Amino acid sequence: MSTHDRLLIIDFGSQVTQLIARRLRELNVYCEIHPYQNVDDAFLAAFQPRAIIFSGGPDSVTRAGSPRPPASAFTLGVPILGICYGQQVMMQELGGLVETGHGTAEFGRAKVTPSGSPLPLLEGWFTDGPEQVWMSHGDHVSRIAPGFEVYGTSPGAPFAITADVARNFFAVQFHPEVHHTPRGADLYKNFVKLAGFTGDWSMASYREEAITKIRAQVGDKKVICGLSGGVDSSVAAVLIHEAIGDQLTCVFVDHGLLRLNEAEQVVKMFRDNYNIPLIHADESDLFLGELEGVSDPETKRKIIGRLFIDVFQKYAGEIEGAEYLAQGTLYPDVIESVSFSGGPSVTIKSHHNVGGLPEKMGLKLVEPLRELFKDEVRTLGRELGLPDHFIGRHPFPGPGLAIRCPGEITREKLDILRKADAVYIDQIRKHGLYDEIWQAFAAILPMRTVGVMGDGRTYDYALALRAVTSVDGMTADYYPFSHDFLGETATRIINEVRGINRVFYDCTSKPPGTIELE
Repeated sequence: MSTHDRLLIIDFGSQVTQLIARRLRELNVYCEIHPYQNVDDAFLAAFQPRAIIFSGGPDSVTRAGSPRPPASAFTLGVPILGICYGQQVMMQELGGLVETGHGTAEFGRAKVTPSGSPLPLLEGWFTDGPEQVWMSHGDHVSRIAPGFEVYGTSPGAPFAITADVARNFFAVQFHPEVHHTPRGADLYKNFVKLAGFTGDWSMASYREEAITKIRAQVGDKKVICGLSGGVDSSVAAVLIHEAIGDQLTCVFVDHGLLRLNEAEQVVKMFRDNYNIPLIHADESDLFLGELEGVSDPETKRKIIGRLFIDVFQKYAGEIEGAEYLAQGTLYPDVIESVSFSGGPSVTIKSHHNVGGLPEKMGLKLVEPLRELFKDEVRTLGRELGLPDHFIGRHPFPGPGLAIRCPGEITREKLDILRKADAVYIDQIRKHGLYDEIWQAFAAILPMRTVGVMGDGRTYDYALALRAVTSVDGMTADYYPFSHDFLGETATRIINEVRGINRVFYDCTSKPPGTIELE
């Protein structure tokens, strides 16, 4: 557990609870998300939060058996902020009243008007009149709890902002964590200031603490790391190497589904720049052979995942005395593994990782990034000296180009795709757009189309271009390239890449689509 002052987020099932944590981390405040079922009196006593936030949630506090925080949360003497369902549960538990209906539901943008005296939580708010916020509630507070006063109202929420200043209890009906509440970050900034946080959570301090923990955990034993070439596993490898040096060996499994020249770049960076022991397992023939004739996307993923484990295990077995497996597990993975409901969810697509390895190989896990979000991993990578052009790379899926090649995979299609994708990314960089985009890639479609080049007829593949903006990959909007950019890019691809005669741009958002095609 972190030695920093801690803020506890009690999760009641909101889809945007992770955004609360991200906003707080941006303020250099260490926080953790825990589902309400796991938070009891003993947990609170051990965690010792400096402040607590109650998240939103889909349930109704009017329903018998609906989620509640432990009563002791209100007697710890620490500031509490309730958001949406969190506001309602505070009112209900502290003597107020919540009701359903009566035409007061609000979904989407709303305007909040100030009411009453100035409130420190709202410093910087209402300077230009009513504030825009994002509402998402069916129930409403009809009577506030004793000790609370009203500081803001909206058309559907007469108690949109309430507070018991004496106890430092604050409650808002809207969601300050989403970008549709433009000054929501100021509200969080004011809250952590009221709670006395000093903002001592930084990647410089995390680096030193993580190195100490790794050394204490591993001792003089050996560690193997499954290196994908992506940001997460690379940062984990460099951090662990800084802690234990040559006790670490990385295994880079080259499945033949990487981007143009990617394998060479990864090997060069780790061997030449960091002098990290690295096994380059070129097993492209094995993977492409097993994938031959396979077109179902889930079957592709399962084949790649199974082979990855088999290959990794084969090469890792050559490292005598290895007792630990290093993984680039991030905090969102940890949160999702102890989800609010604990129930089953629909599998949109299986994810490729090395999760089956520890049990199969009898290894203990080293996960030095498990407290970090993706943006924090990038910051840590820069702190460790990884080059910006590498740290800032767009996410790349574990199955690689296999899921950007819908239908059957062939070496010919992969070669065409690599070249086309390289031209596309070069165009994005040339126009200075790369850092504005969360993820961009080309996908070769399982279709051929008729074209005319010179005086001749062509019958070649069609290519789809994809680019999205996103905060965390959970939702995404397509990037609004200009028609001039798209026309120029399509012309370059068709002129420079033999085998493509038609280019499409995918303008589907997520949802309803996914970011990748498969």
